[in-house]
Amino acid sequence: MLNGVEQTAKETIVLIGEMRALMQDYKIRIRKELPKMYSQDLLNNIFRHPYTKIDFVMSELIVSRLTATKYVNSLVEKGFLTKEKIGRSNFYINVPLFKLFKNDPEIRQQAPPIQTINPDFNSI
Repeated sequence: MLNGVEQTAKETIVLIGEMRALMQDYKIRIRKELPKMYSQDLLNNIFRHPYTKIDFVMSELIVSRLTATKYVNSLVEKGFLTKEKIGRSNFYINVPLFKLFKNDPEIRQQAPPIQTINPDFNSI
């Protein structure tokens, strides 16, 4: 059972590290490619879930529908998000983040070993 907990902890540490690296990459690229549009709130919005919607951008950034639409369409145009129409709604998907959650082997790395403070803990 402890091996399962340890493996889950390792995978979670790697996932968080990869999410942070991806978020940092997006931050740098959005600042460079869309400097007038960049904000930390926008970045947080596209990383809160593996997808966003215009309504989410409107409410979280407190902008008009027109501005929110401009933001997500610019992000799609620059390749940060992918637009998918499902039913009558448009979803804007952060594909690299989705692949991390999906545990896509192309994206995920091997978990580094975890060092324990108590050497006797490993013998339990």
